[in-house]
Amino acid sequence: MTDLHCAEFVEMVTAFLDGALDPAAERRFVDHLALCDGCDAYLHQIRATVQTLGDLPPGDLPPETRATLLEAFRKLG
Repeated sequence: MTDLHCAEFVEMVTAFLDGALDPAAERRFVDHLALCDGCDAYLHQIRATVQTLGDLPPGDLPPETRATLLEAFRKLG
């Protein structure tokens, strides 16, 4: 296993998908990914979610639902 822990991997996923990791961090990320089936599955789930949500046309979310989701995200952050 690598020096990268799964919790840290999860925190780095968005930056990885955005191409925002520096080369050393990306190497650690990819090395961990090659050895951890759970994180590999997690990355596939995130990619599928991004793909699915990206296919939704804008404006289909009712305002009440949008407000509820934004409030839930604020509570998480």
